Amino acid sequence: MAKNKTTETESSVVDFINTVEDEIKRNDAFELIKIMQNTTGFEAKMWGPSIIGFGSYHYKYESGHEGDAPLAGFSPRKAAISLYVYLTAEDREELLSKLGKHKSAKGCIYIKKLIDIDAEILKKMVLLSVQNLNKLYPSN
Repeated sequence: MAKNKTTETESSVVDFINTVEDEIKRNDAFELIKIMQNTTGFEAKMWGPSIIGFGSYHYKYESGHEGDAPLAGFSPRKAAISLYVYLTAEDREELLSKLGKHKSAKGCIYIKKLIDIDAEILKKMVLLSVQNLNKLYPSN
């Protein structure tokens, strides 16, 4: 079975963020750390080379594939900041409609700038992600 590429590392979150060229995105990343740490109660950790995650859970699929992943996280990518939260379909639809300027795909939410979104809605999304994943994978 293939090994997961996105695993928690000992790399420095601050060092990684300081490599982000765009000053606004870099500042937003530091602000997102504060928001997510305060909301989850977990310290920021690097997951793989470019994801900043908070907390973790262990998953195991029916296929036998298993691994660990952050309860919530983000990555300040060149095109946009990718937000990683796990929401039910109902919560996702409701909260995304209130979030502000964003794009979304199946597993990610993309924002250009933190100022474009409602931070209180983001906090609610992060909290729900932690709650949902702890319910889905209660062994954590």
